[in-house]
Amino acid sequence: MNHARPRQGLFALTFAAALTASALLATPLYASETSTISNVAGPVAGTRVTEPYVRMMAREAYFWGWPMANIFNRRQAFKDLPEPGLMGGIVPVAPINRLAMLSDYIDPAERLVACPNQDVVYGAGSIALDLEPVVLQVPDFGSRFWVYQVVDLRSDSFAELGKMYDTQPGFYLLAGPDWKGEVPAGINKVFRARTNTGFVIPRVFQDDSAADRSAIQASLSGVDMYPLSQYDGKVKHRDWAKLPKFPAQAAGSGETKWVMPEKFFDELPALLNDAKPLPGEEARYAQMAALSAIAKADPQLKAAMIDEAKKADSEVIDPLLQFRNYGLPLPDHWSTVSNGAAFGTDYFSRTAVARSNIFVNQQKETKYFYQDLDKSGTRLNGQNGYSVTFAKGQLPPVKGFWSLTLYNEQHFFSPNALKRYSIGTKNKALQANADGSLTIYVQSDSPGKDKESNWLPAPKGADFSLYIRAYWPEAAALNGQWVPPAVVKNN
Repeated sequence: MNHARPRQGLFALTFAAALTASALLATPLYASETSTISNVAGPVAGTRVTEPYVRMMAREAYFWGWPMANIFNRRQAFKDLPEPGLMGGIVPVAPINRLAMLSDYIDPAERLVACPNQDVVYGAGSIALDLEPVVLQVPDFGSRFWVYQVVDLRSDSFAELGKMYDTQPGFYLLAGPDWKGEVPAGINKVFRARTNTGFVIPRVFQDDSAADRSAIQASLSGVDMYPLSQYDGKVKHRDWAKLPKFPAQAAGSGETKWVMPEKFFDELPALLNDAKPLPGEEARYAQMAALSAIAKADPQLKAAMIDEAKKADSEVIDPLLQFRNYGLPLPDHWSTVSNGAAFGTDYFSRTAVARSNIFVNQQKETKYFYQDLDKSGTRLNGQNGYSVTFAKGQLPPVKGFWSLTLYNEQHFFSPNALKRYSIGTKNKALQANADGSLTIYVQSDSPGKDKESNWLPAPKGADFSLYIRAYWPEAAALNGQWVPPAVVKNN
């Protein structure tokens, strides 16, 4: 599996080289030789440092910690909610260690998470395993596709629950790294997290039909998450269509801003404490702990850190909203990632994905393909008409389902008269061509009544992106044997 190399900058590369050199010097030359070095010293507390150095470290820390602050601040934002409900009447939110479930597709006005889809019914909830473990209920979904995404503070997955895992109905426990309690009877399996903070997102496939909107409700009623202290071994059922409505947060065209440069260095100690170092990260953590101490002790240097974080936000992180600025290049300007929800120390990809479409599944659950450009390399824009033609037998190879979604330049749905934001398995009226191929028409105006079943409306005169999801992908989608067809400009 190929991983995009993190772009850590000159300091990080020099520092990594220094660590490598140190490791080589410390390696015994002979089997009988033993090292006398038990610890590698880190920054000395109280050392005077220069502002340029602090600015350099602040930029690095902000980029590194941005995805974790994003998830941590979602936990903080909803911790005082009285019960599960709908933010602004449309988005599922819940108190810590609980989840809220929708009863239909996500509303197009949603702005809490970029790149939503209208292929599944979503749920959402923050976990705080330092308070106590949580129980996940899995109902009997029958033949219906489903997956529960469970990620830690780093946005890495730590539980495998879904159709592709042949997960059986029942109760599953999520526990933190330090929990030492007793697992009660009736729990099918325990998943242990590396961090205490995380996020859970159930996804349940639904056809775009009134019949399936009704049929799915019985399964949805058995989806739930609650603290272990509320577990009694009995399945709880809820009518998710009757959730209370909470006031909306500030509206806007882009995703809700979850990471604030002004607050980041106050939050950094909590992030470091929650997400313990991965192997090889000890020196990085020591440097960031020293940075946190400087921020606490010196208001002038803290102001410099905040200033640098603001610059990093606009100069380094915001451009990563655009899919063409990161990922593994594929033919015809498509791109993908191979380590979604398994980023480890790939800091560049982790932050890029968090900025553009946080909460991606592991790739064996969902393979994602991103597109900002047409076949010629020109930015997709609604002033033009495009077509995407899948040759006969060359639809995305999946055991679950697939979809092609259109997003505006902020990675949200673009309003249109059809109220259609994606096309794929859920659409039963798609018309194949005479040769067995399938053409999707991506344009602002109707391609003609006879082709409207295959029409994915685009915004008039505005930039947009296309996004293919292959749920439960076949090997061909994972190993590069299958790649998406070109987006061809038709005018």
